[in-house]
Amino acid sequence: MMTNTKTMGLATVASNRSLFGRITTGLVLMMGMTVLAGCATVANPDPRDPLESYNRSMTNFNEQVDAMVLKPVAIAYKEVTPAPVRTGVSNFFANLSDVWSFVNNVLQLRGEAATSSFMRVNVNTFFGLGGILDVASELGIERYRQDFGLTLGRWGVGTGAYVVLPILGPSTVRDTFALPLDMKGNLVSYVDPVSARNSLYALRAVDVRANLLRAGNVLDSAALDKYSFTRDVFLQVRSQAGESQSTQAQEDRDANDGVLPPEPAR
Repeated sequence: MMTNTKTMGLATVASNRSLFGRITTGLVLMMGMTVLAGCATVANPDPRDPLESYNRSMTNFNEQVDAMVLKPVAIAYKEVTPAPVRTGVSNFFANLSDVWSFVNNVLQLRGEAATSSFMRVNVNTFFGLGGILDVASELGIERYRQDFGLTLGRWGVGTGAYVVLPILGPSTVRDTFALPLDMKGNLVSYVDPVSARNSLYALRAVDVRANLLRAGNVLDSAALDKYSFTRDVFLQVRSQAGESQSTQAQEDRDANDGVLPPEPAR
């Protein structure tokens, strides 16, 4: 009896691995074909986007993955999960990200923003059931979102060319180099065991995609060229991060360089 159970268990694991392998192989092949199909050079690429032919191909790949996997899962998640639960999940991950925002605000010598981030983490962790409730926003404590790419920008590192990453989407050369540190700054990466960590990663991805469903529908219906629209908005936000400017701008750098707009209290 025990032998049969073990055999069935091993067969299930083998089947799951085989399915995962087929899915992974399919995604890799699809990505390869998509990139090869987009090898044709764009005649007059935007100066900020010299890799436009590759980026458009990778965007197409990401959209296919989204249509086949991410969006259906996000829609199902939104339909079966009560709104208060979804809000709690979003609040929980936002509270974790506030820790990394605090670190980067300190690195950027932004005293007010660092203090606000520090207060948000403590208030929401201790009075918001580990961050499930966003008590800090109710108290009017603003969220100053930061990452290491913006910290580099704060100290004069330019954004570099626009780059679209597999699955992760829009980025820049600067943000891509900063990505390993941003991943280290994600507290989920320290969760053990690995199975729990991966579950949190998956939940976070689904939560983010579910929160973007309405915006995605508006973008699909409004933008004549969704790729260009997304690129221009993304670069506009990221390029605020401390580009080398005039002496006067350097004196005023605390005004708006490298800061994503603060989120208003809800």
